[in-house]
Amino acid sequence: MSETTASNRALADTALRSPLGEFWRRFRTKRVAIGAGIVLVLIVLTSVLAPWTAPYNPTTPDYQAILAGPSWAHWFGTDAYGRDILSRVIWGGRISLWVGFVSVALGGVAGVVLGLISGYAGGWVDSVIMRFSDVLLAFPGILLAIGIVAVLGPGVTNVIYAVAVFSVPVFARLVRGSTLALKQSVYVQASRSIGVRGMALVLRHIFPGTLPGVIVYMSLRVGTAILTAAALSFIGLGAQPPSPEWGAMLADGRSYLGVDDQLTLFPGLAIFVTVLALNLLGDGLRDALDQRLR
Repeated sequence: MSETTASNRALADTALRSPLGEFWRRFRTKRVAIGAGIVLVLIVLTSVLAPWTAPYNPTTPDYQAILAGPSWAHWFGTDAYGRDILSRVIWGGRISLWVGFVSVALGGVAGVVLGLISGYAGGWVDSVIMRFSDVLLAFPGILLAIGIVAVLGPGVTNVIYAVAVFSVPVFARLVRGSTLALKQSVYVQASRSIGVRGMALVLRHIFPGTLPGVIVYMSLRVGTAILTAAALSFIGLGAQPPSPEWGAMLADGRSYLGVDDQLTLFPGLAIFVTVLALNLLGDGLRDALDQRLR
């Protein structure tokens, strides 16, 4: 019996010492981050299931309920065309979250690849990639995005490309720094001494070491991407009417500030809560993944 107990305890200790077990052991103490993660999951599920969670069609006008205040029939009120604001906020989450996650994923993949190549190859390859990154970083992110969308034309797809482009140099610099440090680590030197070279060394031993920083920064960058997409839609370069995108809804409601504040209050709250949840979750992930904080 004692041997069985000891064996079970050893297995449990082994699980805790595994990377995933160690991460969960540290992350579960971050109550604020867990709460933010739950809120974010609820927002994502509500948006993904919009055909079932939204009470009305987001683009169908109701001229009998124009600019109606919050009520049992319309919890968030209606806009200048009688469209239900709650339904538009829910459907708008689909667009805003899609732009945020997809643009950061595209920019992150490109940035990680460039960062790994730059940090591992060094020499003129490193210089070319970093100078390219410097050129992109010389422009404020929103101005670079405006320039790209102005060239490609307004629309959600082009906004995704624009946000992805200005995300690339930041990920490239982050991964390059991690790669330069990991190249000098003992386990990478040991792998190189037994003949591991090139792509195998990068993918098996260096790339996994860069993932914690990339995951944390991605969670924080999605919030920035959502804000940028909302800003582009606000000035007419993003989602086009009658798309229920959060930034476009703010643009539609700005003429009614001080009169019918529900038109800007609820889309603004949706952006605020989503970005705040992403930032709090990112802080918790950073604390749980960063070994230097032990």
